[in-house]
Amino acid sequence: MMHRLFQFFSHAIRVRSSWLKTLTVVAISFLFTVSVVSCSNGSVTSQEVAGDVSSSTTSEPSEGNSGVGGTLNSILDAGSVKIAVPQDSPPFGSVGTDGEPQGYDIEVAKLVAEALEVDLELVPVTSTNRIPYLQTNRADMVISSLGATPERAKSIYFSSTPYAPFFSGVYGTTDASVADYEDLSGYSVGVTQGALEDLELSEKAPDGVEIKRFEDNSITVSALLAGQVDLIATGNTIAGKVIQDNPDADLENKFVMKNSPCYIGVRRGDLDMLEWVNVFIRHKRFSGELDTLSQEWFGEPLQVPSF
Repeated sequence: MMHRLFQFFSHAIRVRSSWLKTLTVVAISFLFTVSVVSCSNGSVTSQEVAGDVSSSTTSEPSEGNSGVGGTLNSILDAGSVKIAVPQDSPPFGSVGTDGEPQGYDIEVAKLVAEALEVDLELVPVTSTNRIPYLQTNRADMVISSLGATPERAKSIYFSSTPYAPFFSGVYGTTDASVADYEDLSGYSVGVTQGALEDLELSEKAPDGVEIKRFEDNSITVSALLAGQVDLIATGNTIAGKVIQDNPDADLENKFVMKNSPCYIGVRRGDLDMLEWVNVFIRHKRFSGELDTLSQEWFGEPLQVPSF
């Protein structure tokens, strides 16, 4: 009887021991699983990291950009920059008597190449093909008396600040005390008939102004130089040439009527190039170099709006 009781208790102890081992293994497994789930919650697994690295290394460059650095790196690697400049728009750009390009935009292009420390390749363009030349990589940037418009901004990027003035203004001798439209009363003002300046002046001039209209720009300018009118309203490029050719006439800009400044254009999506251009313009404006060029080619200090 005692022997059978001993066998029974021995078997029970072995079963209990086996059950405890099993329970321990299950508990450890459960705790490990909970731990893994908890650590993974809100974190990135090794498989996900591998996937992210793979996707980032195979991502496509942005539109208009040839990878990191884009055009800027290409220019630095090649050691030269191609800049589209005007060939038929003095004083911004034209062909001189020596057959070489000259003008404000050409000088700015030289400053760009100097700042980049690369060679300069000038690409002559007209107003109609300057943007297509940029889009088809025939030029790295456009410096060609280019005004910024929402329509053009669909195709290319513009520098955030202007580099050159382009405006209509009132011009006359230094002894004429005129600073705005109201001051025009009592003066005679020459305009080219039907031009933008004619329309602006007709709308905003006060009483007492005598507006004299002429057939073309050259006759309007001649009327001022001959003393037939006290002032003229014209574009700054036309006035700049007159001031340059007639230094003894003592002419100056009295005030700006309508502003449409010029911007540097780069390819759409080319953010590195755009940022460099923005820094370049700010640097050259602060240094006074653009003002010096404006004095040389437009006959007056740099007048561009600040935003």
